[in-house]
Amino acid sequence: MNTKNNLNFWWRWLVAADIGVMLFGLTLVLFPSLARQAFSLMVFSDPSAIDAFPSEAANYITLSHGVMGSVMFGWGIAMMFTLFSQFREGVRTGWLNLAVSVGLWYLPDTYLSLQTGFWQNAILNTVFVILFAIPLAATYRMFQTR
Repeated sequence: MNTKNNLNFWWRWLVAADIGVMLFGLTLVLFPSLARQAFSLMVFSDPSAIDAFPSEAANYITLSHGVMGSVMFGWGIAMMFTLFSQFREGVRTGWLNLAVSVGLWYLPDTYLSLQTGFWQNAILNTVFVILFAIPLAATYRMFQTR
């Protein structure tokens, strides 16, 4: 596979992963009940555990999910602009924008998840980061030689 075809393959992978980030973010905003149930199942092994919290706490969790989802959607849009411009054109800063952005999200978010005992979120983060790390690692040399 030549370098251009190889870059296109990984570019498509990253676009798909980024769409996943944006859809996940929108799900947190547009389907708050589903988000609460999913995180409740993931963290407490019971999809209704968060809804059993006092209403103020459950509402705050819904707000937090919505804010987090909005930020994820916006981050996904920014990454998409990078993917369709600098990365697609083979510009090194496009690769760096993605790698630094994903890395600097993953490290503090996962650290905080582990520090607060929510290891399940650290696993979810790791799944997301792997989706980006594989194509970024595969294209590293391509962007170093440009």
